Order: sequence, then C-alpha cells, then structure tokens
Amino acid sequence: MALTRERLAPTAIGLGVARRMPLLAVLVGLCAAAVSVSGSWIPSLWGDEAASVLSAQRSIPSLFAMLGHVDAVHATYYLGLHFWIELFGASPFSVRFPSAVAIGVCVAGVVVLGTRLDSLTVGVVGGMICAVLPRVTGMGDEARSYAFTAAAATWLTIVFVSILRSERRRRRQWIVYGTVLAVGIYLFLYLALIAIAHLAVLLVSARTRPLIRPWARTMVVVVIVVSPLVVAGIFEHSQIGFLADRVTTDFYSLFVTVWFGMTSFAVVAWVAIIAAVAFFTRDVVARRARGLSNGDHSLSPTVVIGAWLFVPSVLLVSSRLLIPDFTARYLSMCAPAAALMMAIGVIRLAHRRVPLIALACAAIVAVAIPGWVQQRGPYAKNNSDWAVISADIRSLAQPGDAVAFDDSSRPSRRTRLAFDVYPAGFTGLDDITLKTPYSQNTTWFDSTYTVAEANRLGRLSGITRIWMVEYALPGHMDTAGISELESLGFTQRTSVRTHRSVIMGFTR
Repeated sequence: MALTRERLAPTAIGLGVARRMPLLAVLVGLCAAAVSVSGSWIPSLWGDEAASVLSAQRSIPSLFAMLGHVDAVHATYYLGLHFWIELFGASPFSVRFPSAVAIGVCVAGVVVLGTRLDSLTVGVVGGMICAVLPRVTGMGDEARSYAFTAAAATWLTIVFVSILRSERRRRRQWIVYGTVLAVGIYLFLYLALIAIAHLAVLLVSARTRPLIRPWARTMVVVVIVVSPLVVAGIFEHSQIGFLADRVTTDFYSLFVTVWFGMTSFAVVAWVAIIAAVAFFTRDVVARRARGLSNGDHSLSPTVVIGAWLFVPSVLLVSSRLLIPDFTARYLSMCAPAAALMMAIGVIRLAHRRVPLIALACAAIVAVAIPGWVQQRGPYAKNNSDWAVISADIRSLAQPGDAVAFDDSSRPSRRTRLAFDVYPAGFTGLDDITLKTPYSQNTTWFDSTYTVAEANRLGRLSGITRIWMVEYALPGHMDTAGISELESLGFTQRTSVRTHRSVIMGFTR
C-alpha cells in the first residue's frame, strides 16, 4: 500500500487523495474489524459482559423495569444487543461481534479524519495504529458499548472538522453534529466531554470564535434531548460507588492502562505523542521568531486531536477529586485520538519518508502483538473462568444432580453467572438456591437463598448429589454453603480446581 507524502492544503484535500481515501478507509476499517474479531470467542465472558448479555436477554418490559433501578445509562446499548441476540443468539462470538464491527467503523473514521486534517499518510498510519492499539483491540472483543462510543467520538469529530472548514455555516451541519452527539451520549454519558474538547478548539482562534454561538445553541438542544439519561444517571450514581475504594488514578493507570495496556507499548506511544506536541510547539515558536502570524490553529491536526485526547482526560480525572466516577475504560472514547497523535509523531520523526514510516508502523504492530495475544487468552477478561466451569460441570454431573454456587462475592464475580451465560453445561441440573431469576428482578443478576434456607424450603429433598461451585483465589477459597451441606449429611467426594474457582462434588 503506497503512502502519499504530500502536505495538504488547510481547507481542502487534493482530488487524487479524495478519490483514494474512501477506499483506503474501508480497507483499513475492515482489517481493524478482522483484528478485533479474531479470537474473540476464546476468553470467558466476565462481569460487565454478563450485565450486558443478561440485560439484553430480558423481555422488553422486563428490561425497562430493570433500567428504572440500574444501568439506565446503558439502555441504548442493551436495547440494540437485545435485538441482535434475538437474531444471532448469545454466544461469546455473537455478542462480541457488534463491537468488532464498531471498531471497523471507528478506524475507517480515523483514516477519514486524519486525511482531512493533514494528509492521507496521517490518515492511513493513524488507522493502522488504531487497529492494533491495545485499548481498541480490547474493546473490540467485548460485549460493552465502548467500541460504539469510540466510533461515535471519531465521526462526531469528523463532522466538527467539516463545520470548521465550511465557508458557509450551514444549519444542517450543526443538526448532524447535535444528532451524532446525542446518540453518542445515549451510548455512553461521558461522551459529552468530546463536545467540551471541541469548544476548546473553537476558543484558540479568532476565526472560529463566532462558531461558539451556534455550538452553544446546539448544546442547549442536546442537553434537553439527553436530560432523561442525565437524571437517571444521577439517581443511579451509587452503582459506581465502588470506585471510591479503588486506586484508578495512579501513574500506571493513567499512562499505561488507559489506552496502551502494556508498558512496552506505552513507552513507544508516549514517545510518538510527545514528539507530535514538540514538533507543533517548535513550529509555532519558529513562526513567532520570524515575526510571522501564528495562523489559524483551530485546523491544526495537533490542536484538534490533542484537544480530543487531553481535554476529556483531564476533566474526567479531575472530577474524581469530587466524586468517584473514573476508571481507565471510561476514556476509551479518546483511544482513536491517541492513535492519530502517535501517527503525527511517527511521521514527523521519520521526516515523512515512506520507508521509515513503514518500518515504524511494523515496529508498533510488533510491540502490540503480545498484548493482542494476551487479550485472547481463556481467562483474559478479569480472570473469569465461567466457560471452564460450565464445561467441567457438563463432564462431571448427571441429569438429576443439583448445583449450588458461592454467592458471597460481589455480583460481577459470582460463580453463578456461569450458569446464566453458559447454560449448556448445566442442562438437567436443579439449581437449589435460586430465589428469583435475573429476568424477574430489578437488577441484572439472580437473587438466591443460602443452602440452609433452601433446605428449610425442602429443595434438598430427594437430592443425593450436589455440585458446589466456590469462588477461589490463589491461597484463599470462600466456603459459603459447605458447612451447611456437611451438617445435612453430605460428604465431599470430588474437587476440581479451575482458574479462579473450585468445583466440589458432595454426596449424601
């Protein structure tokens, strides 16, 4: 694939580039989708994905009843996934496939945006880097809304750049901008921060400051449209209260985990990003030294992409001083900006020489491969081993046996979720401690009885063999329900350890 070396005019792209760019955007986007979807069926589903899948599998009335209590901010994604599951089922590959497609759309947008801001070289290199960026490949094989949010942020910025370049301030462009922004916010509330980044771009140039008024009018309409989601998010904010007990703003989280996943990739990435900022700063200083005008920085690639990358990050991280509302995944929407900033830095460091650029891209892909492989391991998703639990139970148990689970851990780690998201392995087994299934709850998980309560209700009557699945960390195992079974005359006969669980067979 040949990369052009031309520097594009600030207001338009060349005719030849305009003809090649759509095809290249589609090709790079398809490659990115393929990178994300490959091996996506291997890792076991984990807590956040269980919330997605179990919520989406509910009936529509049941889903809306749940959203009135929890997860209202994910309503749009859950609804979309609901109809997808009705058509294609709820296998790990199926529920993760839409995210891979969203990554393809996102990366195609990166090619378009990079080309419009700078050159086809920046667009294609940015797209290639985005396709292998660890944060991007991670959200591309996950049944959550982050991939869609990244795509929305990318195409929203494309619309924003089109407005900046437009000689006539068309109302239709602002309508499109507001529509994409509102849809993006309904996918993920914090996408609103991208609009603040765009405001920062408008403020840097006298030429674009008149656009602040139509931007503000658009924001008023968007705020009205998304206000139900904002209100629901405020009332359900306690859902992320657990973040107060976690360290999410340490150096490693902010400079490695947030977009790059591995220290080796983070070092390469930050060198390229710092180089992009340094070259831009040097150019501005040089122009001032020569007595030249600094020009219109509102269309500078480094300003537009830098605002997208850093403004939401600073605002969201700073907000943690007031409320515990930050974790690295929430900045996934800025991952495409990180890829474009890396592309700008790499191209400037390579002095726009195609062979050097190609060599640098190959090196970035090589550094990214170990992270991609790690993401496709069987326990890659938060060490979840539910797929293995289901497979082991299938091989051990017989129809008529009972099964019970350790429900003492937090809901997203409960071994019971293996029963809900990998039900095939539990066919014919009696779930003796189930109280209310998730589909009839106002939460996305089941409510349960203890073993002792289940026995008082007569649920162990006639049961001769029970499989107890306990959550177990190295050196520590929860023992919920074991003493109750032993007091009822059950004796442990079998024990099988999985990655983070222990399956024990008890006979009466």
